Amino acid sequence: MNETHEIEAVVIGAGQAGLSSAYHLRRTGFAPDRDFVVLDHSPGPGGAWQFRWPSLTYGKVHGMHSLPGMELTDADPARPSAEVVRAYFDRYERAFDLRVRRPVDVRSVREGAGGRLLVETSDGAWSTRTLINATGTWDRPFWPRYPGQETFRGRQLHTARYAGPEEFTGKRVVVVGGGASGTQHLLEIAPYAAATTWVTRRPPVFREGPFDQEAGRASVALVEERVRQGLPPRSVVSVTGLPLNDAIRQGLADGVLDRQPMFDRITPDGVEWNDGPRPRRVSADVILWATGFRPALDHLTPLRLREAGGGIRMEGTRAVADPRIHLVGYGPSASTVGANRAGRAAVRDIGRLLAEEPAAA
Repeated sequence: MNETHEIEAVVIGAGQAGLSSAYHLRRTGFAPDRDFVVLDHSPGPGGAWQFRWPSLTYGKVHGMHSLPGMELTDADPARPSAEVVRAYFDRYERAFDLRVRRPVDVRSVREGAGGRLLVETSDGAWSTRTLINATGTWDRPFWPRYPGQETFRGRQLHTARYAGPEEFTGKRVVVVGGGASGTQHLLEIAPYAAATTWVTRRPPVFREGPFDQEAGRASVALVEERVRQGLPPRSVVSVTGLPLNDAIRQGLADGVLDRQPMFDRITPDGVEWNDGPRPRRVSADVILWATGFRPALDHLTPLRLREAGGGIRMEGTRAVADPRIHLVGYGPSASTVGANRAGRAAVRDIGRLLAEEPAAA
């Protein structure tokens, strides 16, 4: 347990971003266990997908792109996405012999000896010349704080713990959040619940028409500019708007997607607004926070990569404060297609760095 292993590159995380990075390391000539290692804290293959709720079938997933080198084909659209992606990632890891080590919790990454990084884990330590961080966001659900939240007598849960609509049968449910998960949850829950209320901080933006490559590039550019400035990234989805598909149209027509502004406080029995001469109240048994996630980067804290604005300043996938560190699946690459491209770019950059800096004797 106390042994420190020396390696050229450590990849943290085995979701889309981590597997893409490992694939490109392998293709470039790096050998698993000898030159690089992939550490993943999940119990099995599948990245964050393995924790998605059962009612999120593969047919409901928007824009799931295949990993490099192996297409995801003939997936049953009625099968839960967690099962589809878990099986696909498992085949991928074995096909390219990526030798992912799990479950391994990375506790910290700090400065090591001889210009190396020291990666401290639940399974010993790794001394590495470079690091690809691909930890995503699933482990850091974001819970906003509102007055009275601790007084609520009902149940509060986050999207990360959503298991399906049946558990809301006969309940009065307030769904908070204007993203894709918020609308999906609301549309699923409404037929089971006694009543639903949808609240969002900003009015939702619905996008009509196809989301072509030009629109995609423009959206990614907006997120990229933020991380270039050292600001916390917004998700790519947050700047694209919600696709106005048949389900959304029906929800709007039925009044299920009747958006209310964010409430001012939580009461023991529900939520309350100060938007009139008297407080307006809605009773609730459950508050479902579909309020997104934040990057899981606490293990990088000893390296002091964050800027005054709260984010990590990036050039491509490289942290400006430390060129040995690459963040893949962060900011503009936090999408399945973005993660694939970023993995390739990170490995290309790492190759140049290692060629310039010979290993310490």
